[in-house]
Amino acid sequence: MKIFNELDEKFICENCGKNVNKLIYSSRDHCPYCLYSKHVDINPRDRMNECKGLLRPVGIEKYKNTYKILYICEKCGKLHKNIMAKDDSMDKIIEVSKSEL
Repeated sequence: MKIFNELDEKFICENCGKNVNKLIYSSRDHCPYCLYSKHVDINPRDRMNECKGLLRPVGIEKYKNTYKILYICEKCGKLHKNIMAKDDSMDKIIEVSKSEL
């Protein structure tokens, strides 16, 4: 069972270099500009994963009334998913939705 720790931090994206602000309504877990994330959690927001590889967005899947971004870790190859944020770049979401795993 996953344990969810509420953690909303601002950061500089290691892929595109942009400053990313807190999400406020939930926990920020990826860059809204390029959609990249970082493989830092074992359970949501625990920051206990030692991999620390970049998570490259590779697809989109429907999830309830929103979407999840599908990722592949560029370091360990593990598949990961994050829920889309309200401020994510729709152009990037569309671009990623057309890509193939």
